Amino acid sequence: MQNVPVTNATATEIQIQDRPWTDPEGAHLRCEQRAEIAIRYGTDDSEPGVKPTADDIAEFVVATIDGKPVACGGLRELHDEDGVAPAGDAEIKRMFVRSNSRGGGAAVTVLQALESRAVARGWSRLVLETGSAQPDAIRFYEREGYTRIPNFGHYVGHRDSICFGKTLS
Repeated sequence: MQNVPVTNATATEIQIQDRPWTDPEGAHLRCEQRAEIAIRYGTDDSEPGVKPTADDIAEFVVATIDGKPVACGGLRELHDEDGVAPAGDAEIKRMFVRSNSRGGGAAVTVLQALESRAVARGWSRLVLETGSAQPDAIRFYEREGYTRIPNFGHYVGHRDSICFGKTLS
């Protein structure tokens, strides 16, 4: 498990740790995310895409503050043969920050960690799907340099899906 200290503008130390998808703290964060999304969309089954699994998540990180998990995010490699996106793309999955930790730099820290891991793996672009009932996520990704792209893969035709992409340097 790699610890990478990152300090945000409020001098709170955020640690990024590489974790397996099956990590209990990461799983708990993902359950919190799904519960929040269920409330926003009024259903427990609002995910139009293929649910991520330990078999297809290549990178997964958990952000902690004072040893407590506050955020997470993962990367799933996409393959041209999937008919989803060009080879060299990866999809951000399960990006989430606990509500009481939002605004403190954890989201940016997790996103930067995922971007650096994608570059290290040779991936040239990150793509993601968020939803129309998540305006905070839409603003966040736009602020971080992600631009709207046509819905891809399983998200095509889903009116609540909004897809973004960013070319990595």
